[in-house]
Amino acid sequence: MLAAAGALRPGYRRSPSRVRAAREAMLREFARVQNPQKTREDAGSGDGLDEPELHREEIELPDGGQLVLTDIEEITPERAEKMAGRIARILNSKERDRQS
Repeated sequence: MLAAAGALRPGYRRSPSRVRAAREAMLREFARVQNPQKTREDAGSGDGLDEPELHREEIELPDGGQLVLTDIEEITPERAEKMAGRIARILNSKERDRQS
């Protein structure tokens, strides 16, 4: 936008090399979009790009709240209890802040 605003000042001349470079980049991008790469038939088979498994755990918090933990690593009961304790402390401190 600043370049466009600068182009409005009197006596401004566009650099032919920059105009040429911008045009070539635009045409390269257009060609890339029009001719997408072919999809491999073996894509997703052991190439390390598979979707990771997501683990999900729902925990009831004190005062009737609910905490949903999601992680790519397994959620152990100890981790779940630890996170529930942290969230409960945060909620309690916010409640105390509101009361003061």
